[in-house]
Amino acid sequence: MTRRFGDRATFAVEIGEVEPHQLRVVDLWAAGRRLTTEDDWAFLPFFIRVVRSSAAQVRRRDVKPCPFPGRTPEEIFRLLHTDETEFREQFWFLQWGETVDNVSMYAYLDDDLVILFAFWQADHPFPEDLGKVFVARIPPKEFVATVEETADLLDVELVNADPPR
Repeated sequence: MTRRFGDRATFAVEIGEVEPHQLRVVDLWAAGRRLTTEDDWAFLPFFIRVVRSSAAQVRRRDVKPCPFPGRTPEEIFRLLHTDETEFREQFWFLQWGETVDNVSMYAYLDDDLVILFAFWQADHPFPEDLGKVFVARIPPKEFVATVEETADLLDVELVNADPPR
């Protein structure tokens, strides 16, 4: 049974199949697009930690404001993506391991949390998405609730799947 937290149109996490040895199927969605098209297997000890870290970052509002006010989100993505300095690293977002290796993603705060992303792998299963920039806007509290609920469930299931000896 798949459980969903959030809304696929903005940001959602879907937790699926249980596997032994600390693995789970986890699908991530933003702006109506599935981000985990290449690898939806999450190693729970790592995944839970990075999910909680992102929730804490957004809760503290430790996400930079818009780097290029007055520009469209698509222009902002392209400016950040072509920047070869450490400036763009301040806006990297959802660095959640192999599950999102096929996506370049940045975020900034502009009342909402604005998540900008593009798929880059040539063998992406939806070729019409290549070269497009997608934008998801979500209230920070909603993002935090979605990822914390996800982490809480995965914590419980990790303990139940691999109980301490």
